[in-house]
Amino acid sequence: MAKNVSGISIEASPGKSKIKKNLRRNIGFIYVLPWLIGFLVFRLYPFISSFFYSFTDFQLFDGIKEVGLMNYKEIFASPKIMKAFNVTFKYAFITVPLKLAISLFIAYILNFKLKGVKLFRTAYYIPSILGGSVAIAVLWKAVFRDDGLLNTALAFFGVEGPQWLSDPSYALFVISLLRVWQFGSAMVIFLAALKAVPNDLYEAAAIDGAGRGRQFLSITIPIITPVVFYNLVTQLCQAFQEFNGPYIITQGGPRNSTTLISLLIYNNAFKSYEMGMASAMAWLMFIILTVFTVIAFLSQKYWVHYSDEEAK
Repeated sequence: MAKNVSGISIEASPGKSKIKKNLRRNIGFIYVLPWLIGFLVFRLYPFISSFFYSFTDFQLFDGIKEVGLMNYKEIFASPKIMKAFNVTFKYAFITVPLKLAISLFIAYILNFKLKGVKLFRTAYYIPSILGGSVAIAVLWKAVFRDDGLLNTALAFFGVEGPQWLSDPSYALFVISLLRVWQFGSAMVIFLAALKAVPNDLYEAAAIDGAGRGRQFLSITIPIITPVVFYNLVTQLCQAFQEFNGPYIITQGGPRNSTTLISLLIYNNAFKSYEMGMASAMAWLMFIILTVFTVIAFLSQKYWVHYSDEEAK
C-alpha cells in the first residue's frame, strides 16, 4: 500500500505486483540471457550455417550458385588439401605425445620438496600464458630463421646451422617445438594429480624394495590415468586447431610442409573468399577429430583406472 501527496492511501496495481513477482521468479534466466544470446548468435548459428554452406559453392561476394557434394569431392581429389590433412596428422602425433611426456616428467620432478620449487613451477607455467601470442611466434621466427639467433650462436662455435624454416624436413619440427614448449597448463594438471596420490602407497612399495622407477610405473601412472586421458583429449583438440605458429612463422611453407588444415581453411575463407569450401574442410576436420575422440573414450576401459570402479 502506498500514499500519494495528499495522504490518501492507494492500493498497488495488481498488474505491477504480478510483473515484479515474475521478475523475481525468472531472475536467474535474466542473468543468463546475455550468454544465451551470445551462444545462439556466435556459436549455434555459425555451426548450423557452416554445415549448410559446406554443400554449396558459397562465395562471400557472389553468393550461392550451386548446391551439392562438389566441395567434398574436390577435397578428396585435391593433392594440396590431402597434404594439409597429412601434415596436420603429423603435427598432432608429434606434439601431443611429446607435450604429455615432458609435462608429466616436469610435474613429477616439481612434486618433490625442493628448494625454490614454487619459483620453478611459476617459470615452467609462463610459456603456456605467452606461447599462443603473436609476439612469441614472431620471437620464435627470429630465433630459427636462417640468420637468426640460433644459427648465429652455432656459427660462434664453428657449426653451420641448418635452414630451420626453409628446409621442409626441419620446418614442421620447429612449429611443433613451439607447441611442445607450451606444456605448462598440462604440467599444472599433472602436478595436482600427483599430489593426490597417497604417500602410504609409496612407503609400502619402498618397504618391498621398489625403487623410484618401479613406483612411478606401478603406482603413479595407474592412479593418474584419468588425468592422462583428460590431457590427451584436450591436447589433441588443441593440436588440430593450431593456427598462430604456421601462419606467423612460415605462412605454411616451405612447399606447404607446414600448411595445417586450419591454415588452409583460413586461406580459403578470408583470402579466396570460398566460404563453401572452407566450411566443408572445417566439417571434415570436425568429423575426424570426433572420431579420434570417440576412439579415445572407447579405449578408456583398457588403460584408464577410476577409483570408483576399484571400490566396486
